Amino acid sequence: MGFEKEHIVMLPFMAQGHIIPFLALAMHIQQSTNFSITIATTPLNIKSLQSTISSASSNHNNIHLAELPFCSSDHDLPPNTETTENLPLTKMIKLFAASLILEPPARSLITDIIKREGRPPLCLISDVFFGWATDLANSLGTVNVSFTTSGAYGTAAYTSIWLNLPHRSASCEYFTVPGFPEHGRFHISQLNPFVRAADGTDSWSKFFQPQISGSTKSFGWLCNTVEEIEPLGLDILRDNLKLPVWCIGPLIPNDALKNSSTLDLKVSRQRTGKEMGFSAEKCLEWLDSQGSNSVIYISFGSQNTISATQMMELAVGLEESGKPFIWVIRPPVGFDLKGEFKAEWLPNGFEERMSKRKRGLLVHNWAPQLEILSHKSTGFFVSHCGWNSVMESLSHGVPIVGWPLAGEQAYNSKMLVEEMGVSVELTRGVQSNIGWKEVKEVIDLVMDKSGKGGEMRKNAGEIKKKIRGSIRGNDGDQGKEKGSSVKAMEDFVAALLSKKQDLAKIN
Repeated sequence: MGFEKEHIVMLPFMAQGHIIPFLALAMHIQQSTNFSITIATTPLNIKSLQSTISSASSNHNNIHLAELPFCSSDHDLPPNTETTENLPLTKMIKLFAASLILEPPARSLITDIIKREGRPPLCLISDVFFGWATDLANSLGTVNVSFTTSGAYGTAAYTSIWLNLPHRSASCEYFTVPGFPEHGRFHISQLNPFVRAADGTDSWSKFFQPQISGSTKSFGWLCNTVEEIEPLGLDILRDNLKLPVWCIGPLIPNDALKNSSTLDLKVSRQRTGKEMGFSAEKCLEWLDSQGSNSVIYISFGSQNTISATQMMELAVGLEESGKPFIWVIRPPVGFDLKGEFKAEWLPNGFEERMSKRKRGLLVHNWAPQLEILSHKSTGFFVSHCGWNSVMESLSHGVPIVGWPLAGEQAYNSKMLVEEMGVSVELTRGVQSNIGWKEVKEVIDLVMDKSGKGGEMRKNAGEIKKKIRGSIRGNDGDQGKEKGSSVKAMEDFVAALLSKKQDLAKIN
């Protein structure tokens, strides 16, 4: 596309699950246009973005990074805390509240760009949690586009729940969420404790209500999903917002969506900038020695863990099931997630037995998730239902056993079960009492190829086709009809350029 060089400024929220899709979106926009993109965030997040970008093989010369000054100890946060990782809930809200101080440095950054380039950026793309960016953009002669790093259904649920607090007036444990069908009611256990307690005057409400509200006044929303896979969620989201919503997902590296049985091991490392807990080659060798669709992959995302009793029951259930597994494991709730893992958190001799029998692989801290999910031996994924993990799993046709823990994960899990039919839920949260027998029962259920498990796998396979179809033509192949996500990106860019002309006429 031969437009003069436009500039987009991106403002991600300070959390790994937000920064990764923001960077993926920047790369995605850059591949489709020749725009210059500046990602502005706090110093330590810039550092980790630098290492991620430098390990990516393709040319991303047009992606620039700008530091927004931030000192965590000014906000009663531990030193060098610039993401939600390793933060207890009590401190988490302090990070959210502290994020509001990024507005003044963001304003001066954009003012400098205007001075230097003689015109405002084409748009700001800000996190849904940065509703302040809407007024900022308007005051500087451009527009703000809100980017939700979650799916449409999960986004529609958490925005509607925060703005309306519908559970406050519910007479029982089930309640209806504005915009959602009556038959698709939510349960109180699907709400995080702080949402459950929210009444509009607490610190969580005081952050989320004005920020989400500001985002609902933006020019439009970008959503990391695919038009064809979330019809209900998209209907509700568009209806609630009355704004354009462009589905530009899956924000997964193109290399990870090629139909090879095993990926180049660099893909996961480039995506997250993390080093692995052990050799990724060892992981894939182990998978090569297992039967097709036989392995259970267990991971609770980049910053979650479960309680010590849940961990013990999960381990016993896995051993009793007799099925092979890869488990990305960290210390349980209440312990330092980056600290040493103690053998006492698992049944006596568990890790040695599993290793000796080639039955289970315990990966401490971090594993090459995309490579594991793309491997033919992986049968299903026990997941916290964070949206990045959901998209990675479904783009490889791997069904899910849900164990939602935080954020909008319980809403994602509900949608995977009720709308997509690709999941069953094992339990919710870190407080639940889960016994090893339940774990074994669910494993037996989903591993039964003739029953529920086979049906979930078939549905996941259909969704995989839709996800892959959505990016047809993104490699410049003119022969194919373009997929919905490629078209959405073109529509998004066209809408911005047209808005720019309108603003130029006004000014």
